[in-house]
Amino acid sequence: MTERCLEIRDLHVSVNTETGHKPILKGVDLTIRPGEVHAIMGPNGSGKSTLAYSIAGHPKYTITSGSVKLDGVELVGLSVDQRAKAGLFLAMQYPVEVSGVSVANFLRTAKTALDGQAPPLRGWASTVNDSLAKMQLDEEFAARSVNEGFSGGEKKRNEIVQLDVLNPKYAVLDETDSGLDIDALRVVSEGINRYTDQGDRGLLLITHYTRILRYVKPDFVHVFVDGRVVEAGGPELAESLEETGYERWLTARP
Repeated sequence: MTERCLEIRDLHVSVNTETGHKPILKGVDLTIRPGEVHAIMGPNGSGKSTLAYSIAGHPKYTITSGSVKLDGVELVGLSVDQRAKAGLFLAMQYPVEVSGVSVANFLRTAKTALDGQAPPLRGWASTVNDSLAKMQLDEEFAARSVNEGFSGGEKKRNEIVQLDVLNPKYAVLDETDSGLDIDALRVVSEGINRYTDQGDRGLLLITHYTRILRYVKPDFVHVFVDGRVVEAGGPELAESLEETGYERWLTARP
């Protein structure tokens, strides 16, 4: 019987540049099981966002070797939508605007694609409005174009609305806390905790700062430097990073 988990093994990834392929990830190993919250922390340019986008299938990034399996299904080689249907969700650091597509229609289209059938019209508006209300967004957002004219905080809250409605098996949140004031951070964190409190969902939270980890408690913290995990531990590792930074790993690089 295949173990349920998001399993990343010896993942090597290059990014396409004007001068050719540049290696970014250099052998990442990580396993996220249902019910677990994993936090990745690291300095700028260490490859954290590359890991997120590579898992999700962004065409800019090329997986040169390694494996990414979701509940035994190999994701490498699958399209973005196939990975989503397998149960993967990505909240982007910089959510994109989708002009002319309302939040409600976007969510309904995504839900239909994931489930293979459209959700019943009866009750759909309530489902969307309930999720918006949880994130302290007005019902008018349902009719607005996705992220168009949204503030930075509203875009991040909208990402968690998507997480709530789509309810994937595994979620990767790429710096969802960046640019949030303290009130928005609490609201977003509460939304993340509602997702993880189900008990059978896996979360990979990528962040620069420990402040979100005061609200979203990680089971595991991973230090990411130069395209790989260099140390792993419990929540106490994040507190240590707050005090000492990444200097000891950076100075140890060849």
